[in-house]
Amino acid sequence: MTELDIVAIRQGKVKDLRGTVLSGLDLSGSNLSGTDLTGANLGGTDLSGADLSGAIVRANLRGADLSGANLTKCDLRNADLRGALLLEAQTEEMSLAGAFLGGANLSRLDLAGVDLRGADLRGATLVSTQLQQADLRGANLAGADLTRADLEEANLEGTILRGANLTGVNLFCANLEAAILEGAITDRACLEGSFF
Repeated sequence: MTELDIVAIRQGKVKDLRGTVLSGLDLSGSNLSGTDLTGANLGGTDLSGADLSGAIVRANLRGADLSGANLTKCDLRNADLRGALLLEAQTEEMSLAGAFLGGANLSRLDLAGVDLRGADLRGATLVSTQLQQADLRGANLAGADLTRADLEEANLEGTILRGANLTGVNLFCANLEAAILEGAITDRACLEGSFF
């Protein structure tokens, strides 16, 4: 890939990047809105501050930096985001169903109402994350740190929370039917109105 190709990508002039290898590049601040990145390799790529709104990013994003990125309406279903950094990213109406987020840092994000069905969040950090009304059915949060997360009215049916840190978590009116809470730390957690 030439320097001119990278400049065109950064400026949003290339909308079909399916299967493209972009690993390790500095694409910070790039305009990738509406771009199809299905199957692309973005492992270790700096996408901080990038505009990925409406993009299809069912891709390898292992260890990528998405801090401050615009992920509004971004399709990240089944994406590999293990070890990715998403601090202060804009996440309205994005989908993370089936995504691999093990070890990712999602602290202080607003994931209210986000689709996380079947997502693998083992060992992820979700400290003070907003997850009100999020759909986490069948997700795996084993060993995740959800300290002070807000899961009010979230759907956690069948979710694995084995060994998760739920200290100070708000689970008011959350659906915990068939959830696995074995070994979870629930100190100061609000479980009022929750159903199991």
